[in-house]
Amino acid sequence: MRFDEMGLKKGKTLMLLPGTACDYETNFGNVLEELKKKYHLICVDYDGFDGSDTVFPDILTVTEKIEKYIQEKHDGRIDGAIGSSLGSTFVGQLIQRRKIHIDHGIFGSPDLDQSGKFSAWLQSKLVVPLLTNFTKNEKSREKTKKKLQKFFEMSDEMADKFMNCFSKFSPESIRNEYYTDLLTWLHDDIQVEGTKVHFIYAKKMGEKYLKRYQKYFHEPEIREFDMQHEQWLFGGEEYARPVLKAIDEFMNE
Repeated sequence: MRFDEMGLKKGKTLMLLPGTACDYETNFGNVLEELKKKYHLICVDYDGFDGSDTVFPDILTVTEKIEKYIQEKHDGRIDGAIGSSLGSTFVGQLIQRRKIHIDHGIFGSPDLDQSGKFSAWLQSKLVVPLLTNFTKNEKSREKTKKKLQKFFEMSDEMADKFMNCFSKFSPESIRNEYYTDLLTWLHDDIQVEGTKVHFIYAKKMGEKYLKRYQKYFHEPEIREFDMQHEQWLFGGEEYARPVLKAIDEFMNE
């Protein structure tokens, strides 16, 4: 595990938790400089995605390591944590488990998919090879790049960085991350005293995700944005600017 702290020395603490098969440098790279101006950032790279030879074990083991870091380095309390996609699973678990305290849990347009073991195994069997093989040859890479640019409006540089994540990290780590995320369930109607829950809702994902947000958390604050899944992180300033403004408002409530 890797924890990098940066930004304001005495500002509010904000933990950044990246999504599937990503390190924080890639996942939050387009907004990192802006966030550093306003917060004391705690940027996390999980086992298997931290540049070491470790393998990602499972969601709960990594959650425990995050909890231990917050307990030892920040007296068990941080002002905020934002999870990008799968990273939101960690935010949800940190809130639900009550081992540490977060004032503001911010969920970055997550799927929050949950399933049984057989379904998780089958999905991993089908999806993970697609994620790890689409950059194997130049033709496949260019085809994927065009899709990313069309869907997310990614720049050439961002598309290349994003695709590189799926080739530089081990298939075993990606598989373990994807599989155990599906098996890591949230309770319904989670409510923790002193913790506010905020969702960045990407409207183009569909209303079923909105219903999940309302199911798992008690009266969450949901901000709606006309964008695709995590487009604010990959699609340019016009998408990032309003979401960054919302994060500032969340953190100062």
